[in-house]
Amino acid sequence: MKNYRLSWTRSGREERQVSAVSYDLASAEEYKALKGQEDGVTDVQIIDVKPGGWPCNGSR
Repeated sequence: MKNYRLSWTRSGREERQVSAVSYDLASAEEYKALKGQEDGVTDVQIIDVKPGGWPCNGSR
């Protein structure tokens, strides 16, 4: 099973934020939509996560 995390930018912060939780693809898509509705949040992306590790290069 592949795992995914969310990455986004928030107004007032220079660096991208990354979720601490990993999701399956269907859940990641659902949480992406919810995260995109938060005030000050832009450029929400779904990113691949290596098994048991940090996000891989590349995004969805």
